[in-house]
Amino acid sequence: MIAIAAVGGALAWNAVPGSALSYAGVFVLVVGGWVVSLCLHEFGHAVTAWRFGDHDTAARGYLSLNPFKYTVPSLSIVLPLVFIALGGIGLPGGAVWLNTAGMTRRQRTIVSLAGPFANAVLAVVLLIVISSFGLTGDNPSFWFGLSFLALLQVIAVVLNLIPIPGLDGFGAIEPYLSPSTRRSFAQVGPYGILIVFALLFVPAVNRVFFDAVYALFGVSGVPSLWAQYGSALTRFWTQWY
Repeated sequence: MIAIAAVGGALAWNAVPGSALSYAGVFVLVVGGWVVSLCLHEFGHAVTAWRFGDHDTAARGYLSLNPFKYTVPSLSIVLPLVFIALGGIGLPGGAVWLNTAGMTRRQRTIVSLAGPFANAVLAVVLLIVISSFGLTGDNPSFWFGLSFLALLQVIAVVLNLIPIPGLDGFGAIEPYLSPSTRRSFAQVGPYGILIVFALLFVPAVNRVFFDAVYALFGVSGVPSLWAQYGSALTRFWTQWY
């Protein structure tokens, strides 16, 4: 997947924004890079769980960084790509099954936060690269695509930290809830992601959410318009009507 993303980056490097080559290159760059980030997100959960005693994660293949080893590939890969296609929203799919029964509450919280932490690290690395080498104005299609990929990481962090069942933010606080409260929220868990996705189509909620995302993104000094241009190039079909 890294090689696929690199091919997309090479195609986008000298492409004129709005050209067929820019659409193809940025699309491959972002999708390939996003799948890599999904693997890192799930690896973050798995490796911390392994560190805290769930050694079955290695047997299940979760430490291999292979997306096909995840328990539910449709949740790990397909659903997040659909979210990007529909709304340009970066949402990792929770698809590694971990045994946290023998862990302390603190350890279970760390396991939950390890996935968003991987996205945060990747966002910082991408934004440092862009701000250090990409602000000259050369090779705009490439830097627009990389900016959108960085924005997806920021969205993934903010979104996953919302304390709603099904998201890592809830997983971080769940160990501190009473058993009856956990049982009540367990009924909502399978629909948590869909509830959040639906709420993001409410204008007021969408505005507050993305104001927070772009505020964090803007700390890097990378223009937010670059990420928006990258989104347009990635979701090229939205430019055809």
